[in-house]
Formats: sequence, structure tokens, C-alpha cells
Amino acid sequence: MRSTIVMTGASRGIGRVAAARIVGESPDTHLLLVARGDTGARLSAELGVDGSAVSHVSADLGSLESVRLAAAEIRDRLERGDLPPLRGFVGNAGVQYTNALTVGPDGFESTFVVNVLANHLFVRLLQDCFVAPSRIVITSSDTHVGDFRHNLGMVPGPVWRYPEVLARSGAFSRPATAAAGRTAYSTSKLAVIYLVHEYVRRLPAGIDVVAYNPGFVPGTGLARNAGVVARFAMRRILPTLVRTPFATSIGAAGRSLAEVVVGTRKAPSGSYVDRDRVARSSEESYDPQRESELWEVVERLTAPYAR
Repeated sequence: MRSTIVMTGASRGIGRVAAARIVGESPDTHLLLVARGDTGARLSAELGVDGSAVSHVSADLGSLESVRLAAAEIRDRLERGDLPPLRGFVGNAGVQYTNALTVGPDGFESTFVVNVLANHLFVRLLQDCFVAPSRIVITSSDTHVGDFRHNLGMVPGPVWRYPEVLARSGAFSRPATAAAGRTAYSTSKLAVIYLVHEYVRRLPAGIDVVAYNPGFVPGTGLARNAGVVARFAMRRILPTLVRTPFATSIGAAGRSLAEVVVGTRKAPSGSYVDRDRVARSSEESYDPQRESELWEVVERLTAPYAR
């Protein structure tokens, strides 16, 4: 059954591994990469070297207007028949800053834009293009739990605020610090799970939605905005933890993500896949009131671009 899967965050790390697995194991899939600048063209050439169907659209996920334009291009290609039916969306892109003050062109805090609003806008703008059965997979994180076992003391746990506050800079104490930037990250990943639960309630039948947690994966590009010492530790020291139960290798995490995306790893709609198994996310992540409230706010914030 020929199909299109749209994917963000495929340029490096677990996304790059997952993208290669998807095209290698799903010959009927057209993988449409969303990437910034000339990255998409390079990735498409690399992944499609053996004749696999891979293409790209350009977008800066830190800009909701750029996301809108990318989604419009995807819709046009689907409607013209240039792409097979849309059956998947993978929101794997993620950022973490060294403060909670970074603001994108739309005036929103950049962590919240990339990790939450960009995914939501893609889902909503492409919603009526999905053909059942379809699957949406959005990458979450261990950090949403907030205890030492899940974050090794490196990332503060989430601090939930009214979503309108979370979308603005300075939502956390000492906003100019790296701790505030990491808190913005863990809180955004809690928001991902809330939205997954709300999507199950609101999206049409036949569109499954799953949150995927790769675990702690040293060596990815997530720390690219960190200081010199933190970047060195992530690249050179912490990767040794993959030999322990405390961390996941890039290869293993990417393979598991691909399995969730193509459906070889069974995961009911609304579930949380923890590395390679369906599990419960944190107790805090089950809160229908917060989920409904978050939905209302992200709908309002993205409404000017949902046209």
C-alpha cells in the first residue's frame, strides 16, 4: 500500500537512523522530509541513493509562518497526486536552549514553538489529508518525569504553568540560566504527551497518535545550543552510559522510532512508547483539565497560521 510519511528532525541523531530504516524497510513509502535550508536536499539524495522515494520541503520550525508554507506545499503535492496518500507524520525535531528567553519571529518562546506549536500546526493543517489507517508519532522525553532515575540529575523536571505563559519567554525562575532553558525543554515534553491524549479525543477515527520516548540518548545534536563543557560531555563522556540501563544508543533509539512509525511495534492510539515498549508516562502527564486547556491555547496561538 503506497503511502507518504512526513518527518521532521531527520537530519541527525535518532531521526537520521529512523529515516534510513523507514525507507529501507518500507519500499512502498514515500518519505517527505521537512528540513531547513539545503539540508533536506542533501538528506533526500543520501536516503534515496538506491532509488527509494524520498523528497523534501524546506521549513524553519522556529517560525510558524514557515511551517504554514511547508504544510501548504505538502497539501498541494498531495492534491495534485505528486505524492501517494498521506498516512504518517513524525514530529521528531526538538530543541533545548541555554535559557528561557529565546524568542522566535512569531514572538513565542522558541522551545515551545519547535517542540509543541510547530507539531500542532502541522497536524492541524494536514489533518484532513490523512487517509486511514494513519499514524502520528511525536517524540517526547524521559525528562517529563522529573526524577533522578529518568534524567540523571541533568535536566530539571517540568514546571507546569498556564499554557499562554509557557508560550512566552521568561516563564520560569531565573530565566537567563541554563536550568531555566532545560526546564522549558522538560515542560514542553510534558505538553507533547498532553496533546497526544487530546488528539485521540479530537482527531477523526483512523488516525492513531503515539508519543515516543527514546530515553536518554547521548551524542545527539540536542545539546548543540549548550556551553562548551556540556557539549563536550554529551559527545565524549556520556556516550559511555549506553553500556548501562541508564542510556540508549542512537542506533537503538532510531530503530525503535522507525518501528513505531511504520507500525511493526504495536502501540495503541494515545499510548506512550518508552524506548521499545508501551508503558505509562508520568502520573502528572494524565490530566484531562490541563490537556483541554493546552488544546484551547495552542489552537488560539496557531489560528493566525491555520489558513
